[in-house]
Amino acid sequence: MSMMDKIKQMLKGHEDQASKGIDKAGDMVDERTQGKYKGQVDTAQDKLKDQLGVDQGDQGQNPPPQQP
Repeated sequence: MSMMDKIKQMLKGHEDQASKGIDKAGDMVDERTQGKYKGQVDTAQDKLKDQLGVDQGDQGQNPPPQQP
């Protein structure tokens, strides 16, 4: 079992809290870098949420791209 699988198992049922934590961490990075890397931080947040299976659609941010 990979580390990511273990993390996903631990987060099961707590996806909303995980999403809030990812957003809060990204906001802190943006604040400390004065928004210099905002685009990269947003991309990292989206990818981490995708990897962890956290639903982004209800966050009001960029929804995941739709597959054709």
